[in-house]
Amino acid sequence: MATLGGVRETSVENSVDIDQLARFAVEEHNKKENALLEFARVAKAKEQLVAGTLHHLTVEAIDAGKKKLYEAKVLVKPWMDFKQLQEFKPAGDSSVPADLGAKQEEHGAGWRTVPSHDPVIHDAANHAIKTIQQRSNSLFPYELLEIIHANAQVIEDAAKFDLVLKVRRGRKEEKVKVEVHKNLEGTFHLNSMKLE
Repeated sequence: MATLGGVRETSVENSVDIDQLARFAVEEHNKKENALLEFARVAKAKEQLVAGTLHHLTVEAIDAGKKKLYEAKVLVKPWMDFKQLQEFKPAGDSSVPADLGAKQEEHGAGWRTVPSHDPVIHDAANHAIKTIQQRSNSLFPYELLEIIHANAQVIEDAAKFDLVLKVRRGRKEEKVKVEVHKNLEGTFHLNSMKLE
């Protein structure tokens, strides 16, 4: 049950509503600022119950061919058919550094520290947790609490992520170091894991 004023994460997986809100945010921003941002995807979404619902969205948009992250706040009052963009600004680190896909010019650049809030890092961490859970015979599911540290490296045809994750299993919290690979098709593969 959502409490008034409390912010809670919402799933962005296959959510048409969240996608529409993010597109609305980008369109409104473009109108106000005479900008030409192109909506790419929703990286993260949270909602907060106020007099209506305030959606906190992290939106990936394309600006002059470059993917960037933006923080948007959209207030929705469905009973009044009301929707308003309240805020739209570049996210803390507005580039998308971990989506190394395989930018060949960065090939051989070695390991780089990347922000743990990056959507690609989240995808890699979630893949690692899901895989650990499948391989484990634990009765308690693994729950990702925090991405403590993230490094990324581009190799020939893939990106490698070195992550330190804080996880909970039942009542026990532990740190796990994982190495996740992402190939050109965007498929993640958990290469190694060890408890810190």
